[in-house]
Amino acid sequence: MAEIITMGEPMVVLIPHEEGSFTEVRSFSKGAAGAELNVAIGVSRLEHSVRYISRLGEDVLGEYLLDVMKQEGLDVSSVEMTEDRLTGFYFKTKVTSGDPQVFYMRKNSAASALSPANITTESLRGGKFLHLTGITAAISESCLQACYKAKELAREAGLQVTFDPNLRPSLWKDEREMVSTLNELAQGCDYVLPGVAEGRLLTGRDTLEGIADFYLERGVEAVIVKNGSEGAYYKTSSGESAHSPGFHAGSIVDTVGAGDAFSVGVLTALAENLPLSAAIRRSNAMGAIMVSSAGDNDALPGRTELMRFMKEAGA
Repeated sequence: MAEIITMGEPMVVLIPHEEGSFTEVRSFSKGAAGAELNVAIGVSRLEHSVRYISRLGEDVLGEYLLDVMKQEGLDVSSVEMTEDRLTGFYFKTKVTSGDPQVFYMRKNSAASALSPANITTESLRGGKFLHLTGITAAISESCLQACYKAKELAREAGLQVTFDPNLRPSLWKDEREMVSTLNELAQGCDYVLPGVAEGRLLTGRDTLEGIADFYLERGVEAVIVKNGSEGAYYKTSSGESAHSPGFHAGSIVDTVGAGDAFSVGVLTALAENLPLSAAIRRSNAMGAIMVSSAGDNDALPGRTELMRFMKEAGA
């Protein structure tokens, strides 16, 4: 049984030990990555059960990722191993400010063949929340159809569906396809979590409230617009709305994974029946903690660490 279920592509990430281009850097550390895997790990560290639906190649990278998942306490009963395709990986640059460059090696990966056949009532059994992202939808047509099926089965089974657009324009044929597809996938979800720049691109609206209204008009129950260090704005179908200020992040090492940490805060707080305002405060704290680490999920806190951080910040 798992409270929270997510699906997507796990990858190995190579993290450089110094600044510079790939040809210049001589040493790297390896880690486990992928937006949905980050979410799953974060959820587990906050002491909630989570199932991860995916595919891995029967290779050294796949074996490593499966071992990480098991060590983190994830339910891997819906992770399929295959001999036909390899596990994806990527590397990124090290920067002192801003976002690093990211280079993906994922074409025709094992996870890109995720399909509706991998989504069953059994894979969603016992869940309360299904978390989807626009990355999985962008990887391949079969992955997109798997997202649609998961959303449909989740609704039938009474799960609440959260959706993070998590834009990756390079994975789409063009911007028009990306916008129309992701907005269709977001329609009717319970919670949609766009970043402010993503929201402006997807909705054509400039204000935080305008972005929220776009999705509320399409049957979404609540929209949470992430606004970086400024915090987040939310609005619900009942008309409740507020801005939740961000936390001081201290030293910003790497912004990769901050949005995934934000999703962890929302999912775990809602699973604990906390009000949405409290969920977003937790999410803002999670994001602030996350940007202090170079890894995609190394800094994701346990419950004690998170509560201490929020207490010391006066939340």
